Amino acid sequence: MSRCRIAIIIMSILLPVSGYAANPFLDVHDDKPVSAKFRGTEWGEEIQEDEIPLSARVVTTRVAKMPWGAIFKIEFTDLKSSAPQKREIRPDYFIVTDDRIVLLNEEDNDAAIKKISALDKPPEFGQGEIYGIARGSFNYEDGLWKTTISLKGDLCIYDASHPSGHFKKIVWKKDVGLVEYASGYGAHADGFRLKRQK
Repeated sequence: MSRCRIAIIIMSILLPVSGYAANPFLDVHDDKPVSAKFRGTEWGEEIQEDEIPLSARVVTTRVAKMPWGAIFKIEFTDLKSSAPQKREIRPDYFIVTDDRIVLLNEEDNDAAIKKISALDKPPEFGQGEIYGIARGSFNYEDGLWKTTISLKGDLCIYDASHPSGHFKKIVWKKDVGLVEYASGYGAHADGFRLKRQK
């Protein structure tokens, strides 16, 4: 049984729902895809230099809208670099309420989106799936993984790290959306960092 289904069945200590007020860090006006150019660097064992330039187009699409929130797909297209092996970055799906951005991480995200979008209230979210907050601060530990989410000015910064050197960093900007996405494995064994261009 999937985590999503378990969460839906087990619990609904749900956020008070009066109507969805848009999340300041991830929202769009309609279902049309919104794209932006990102630039940064990538590194890896098959890359000779320390880091090489990497660029991508990041497309954000609202794939479902509910009275209590929305679901967004963020995909990375047109990845370009001089690396011998072309990098792939899988799309991410996020469930968004007025105060949370939560990663949807199911084996079949399309089926999960159908189920969740039919709910009249948001499902209960696991702590490890929270990737953004609209107020306060957030700290979570899962084994050796440490995650913090902090608000600084008009930014919401998600930072997860492991002593082995694994990390993930996502930065959301108010009224803009995703502005930075970085991920790495091991002590500089493989990874990338991309920032939105003005």
